[in-house]
Amino acid sequence: MSARAASRPPAAPGTTARPGPGPGPGPAWRADPYALALRTGQGPLFLRRADGWLLPLDVERWCAGTDAADESVLARCRGSVLDIGCGPGRLVAALAERGHRALGIDVTPAAVTRTVRRGGTALCRSVFEPLPGERRWHTALLIDGNIGIGGDPAALLERTAALLAPGGRLVAETAPVEVDERCEVRLDDGRGTLGTPFPWARVGRRALLRHAEAAGWRTAGSWTVAGRHFAELVAGTRARATAPRAGR
Repeated sequence: MSARAASRPPAAPGTTARPGPGPGPGPAWRADPYALALRTGQGPLFLRRADGWLLPLDVERWCAGTDAADESVLARCRGSVLDIGCGPGRLVAALAERGHRALGIDVTPAAVTRTVRRGGTALCRSVFEPLPGERRWHTALLIDGNIGIGGDPAALLERTAALLAPGGRLVAETAPVEVDERCEVRLDDGRGTLGTPFPWARVGRRALLRHAEAAGWRTAGSWTVAGRHFAELVAGTRARATAPRAGR
C-alpha cells in the first residue's frame, strides 16, 4: 500500500476543491515520516490505525525499478496514462521510456521531485483538484493500495471515471486479502514519529469489483503476480455520467 495521495472531496465545475474529511496536500504529507522515507529511499514506514494495528509500507520497492508485478500493469496501459498517487515515480518513468504520454500526481513534493529526477513528469496535486486533460486520459492507475485514497473507494472511482476518455480503463491494485475497510490512520516511522491522522480505505478484489459495478464500471480482467492482486476496469456510460467534474 502506498501512503501517497491524500484527498479532498470533488469540487463543482469551475470551483476550487473544498476542504473535506481527508487532508489535502498539507503537513500530513509534506513534513511527515513519508516524505523523509522518500528522500532516503528506505523505511521503516507503517500505516497505524487508532487501535495500534500496523500495516508495513514497502518504501524500498516503490523507490526501486519495476518488478514483474509492475510489468503486468505496464503491459495493460494504453495511450496516455495518469498515475494517481505516483509516489517516487517508478511507473511514470517506465511509461515514459516506453513512449507513453504519462503524468504522475502526488500531494507530496518529495514524491514529485523524485519522479522528475527519474525522468517522469509529475504534478504536486490531489486527484480531487482540477487536473490537465480531464476526460481525455486513456488509462488511469491506482497502484500500491491507492484505491484507499480519501477513505472512500466509491467516490474515488467516480472521480477517476471523470478523468478518462470514452472507453478509458483503470488498473487498480487491491489488498491481498478480502477486506472492505474505512479507517483513520497515521504514518508511523517505527521510531516514535507519527504523522497527522487521515482517512484511508483497504479494499480486496471482490469489494473493489462490487464498488465498481455499483458505479457503472465493467470488469475487463483480474490477475495476481508475486502475491499482488490487480483488476482492470472499463468506465461505462453511467460511471462517467455520475462522476463529479473538477474542471480543466
